[in-house]
Amino acid sequence: MENRSHALLAGLFTLLLGLAALASIWWFGGRHEATKEYTVVTRQNVTGLSLQGQVRYRGIRVGKVQSIELDPQDVRNILVRINVDRAVPVTQGTTAKLGYQGITGIAHILLEDRGADATPLVGGEGESPRIAMQSSLIEELSDAGTATLRQARDLLTSANQVLDAENRQHLTNILANLDATTGNANAATRQLRQLLAPENVRLLQTTLARAEQAAGEAAPALVEARRLLVRLQSVSEKLDQLIGDPSPGGIGALAPRLNELGSELSASSRQLNRVLQMLEESPQSLIFGVPQAAPGPGEAGFVPPPTREDR
Repeated sequence: MENRSHALLAGLFTLLLGLAALASIWWFGGRHEATKEYTVVTRQNVTGLSLQGQVRYRGIRVGKVQSIELDPQDVRNILVRINVDRAVPVTQGTTAKLGYQGITGIAHILLEDRGADATPLVGGEGESPRIAMQSSLIEELSDAGTATLRQARDLLTSANQVLDAENRQHLTNILANLDATTGNANAATRQLRQLLAPENVRLLQTTLARAEQAAGEAAPALVEARRLLVRLQSVSEKLDQLIGDPSPGGIGALAPRLNELGSELSASSRQLNRVLQMLEESPQSLIFGVPQAAPGPGEAGFVPPPTREDR
């Protein structure tokens, strides 16, 4: 009887120990809470994510990662099965994202819902509801950095093609020409400043005043010249009439007067020709007056031309 009692106690102890082990497994396995299974689908890398990894909803721990495997229907997809507390409102607008904890690099699933669609998320027949995974911040930074490096490499390649030996020589020539042009511009600026000096400005103002005065004085002379031409034309017309007169006493009676008139016309014509020739050869004489003639032999200031011996 004593041996049987010891055996019964040993059996009871073993049974209780097994039940305690099963209870511990059930407790630590997270099955003690009411959960629902979801499948997160992604084509991104899930580096740092492991089994029993945390699932967080807006920062609150709500579940665990149960499995990570490739999609047998499309090997480009990665299926991450998670168990989430049934009290968590997973809707059609819920998305998943990889989050990283501190500096350890341990990843977790972060569920977010921006309220785009409040319809509860349900799965197909015999399948768990699927949640699409969005790009994480690190993934976006990595893609942006890769694209930036690619653009920088293309830019450097283009720059090397543009700045080859021939183009560098052209650029050097352009800079040299620009330097020379700048020097010429500086010289022209200095000359312009000298030209627009106060004394030159005063001289220009004086010259303009004299020109205006000379123009006013030349106006009456031009009027007189026009009148003289009109008179000469009138006299010429009258002379033509007299010459064409067929009467016997017309020309004979006016012969002395015609000779006198011809002499006056010749003198006036020569004088007018001299004035017009002077204006044609030296139009500035209207402004500055007639230039003085060079002194001749026997006059003060006369300089004889050099002879062959002097040469």
